[in-house]
Amino acid sequence: MTPPLLSIIIPAHNEEERLPPSLLQVKEFVNAQSYEIEVIVVENGSHDRTFEVASSFIAEMPYLRVINEKMPGKGLAVRTGILAATGIYRIFCDADFSMPVAEINKFVPTNGQTYDVAIASRELPESKRVNEPEYRHLIGRIFNSMVRFTVLPGLQDTQCGFKAFRGEVADQVFPIQTLVGWSFDAEVLVIARQNGYKIEEVPITWYYKPGTRLNIVRDSIRMALDLLTIRRNARRGYYVRSQKTL
Repeated sequence: MTPPLLSIIIPAHNEEERLPPSLLQVKEFVNAQSYEIEVIVVENGSHDRTFEVASSFIAEMPYLRVINEKMPGKGLAVRTGILAATGIYRIFCDADFSMPVAEINKFVPTNGQTYDVAIASRELPESKRVNEPEYRHLIGRIFNSMVRFTVLPGLQDTQCGFKAFRGEVADQVFPIQTLVGWSFDAEVLVIARQNGYKIEEVPITWYYKPGTRLNIVRDSIRMALDLLTIRRNARRGYYVRSQKTL
């Protein structure tokens, strides 16, 4: 069976309100494309009707799968979805789609081109941020400075919630992932880089949307500590595969 060109993975924790309009946008996007797409929603540890709401779309979106992951953690949901996917390329997307759905096509190679890892960036000259409060932008830049200093020099935006992997790369990187919370983004990028994969930043338009699940104070402290864990693991060689299939 021929795999789809693209898998779209959407982690969803307590998203019964934000998920329906996003899935409607995804449906319109998929129907407008000439290539095959699968969509995977990973509901994990929700206390609302996220799983039931997502499942209600299967009848009108036959390419949709809904996975119930019992434990919470965005990193866990993404890993589950990425490894369950079959696409030649696999992109995970925040459930609120602060990046317009149409921008997914920026991550679909054309004319024989390919990539290992492509991450959405809000910080490139061609990028656009819309309606983001200044304090949120400042906090994000402070954290990204920490990321660049400790584990990922050269990358301008490691925390934007839209990242794509070539399928073979995803199958090598995500089984090594250890963090299941917010810092998993930085860890999987470190794993990819340590195993010789190239990371490209893609400029996007990004809209600030209220309702983030991130607790600015508590989660920022946790993420800062996670960066130290990632750096320690990287220095000890925990992320390097003894054999890698390109």
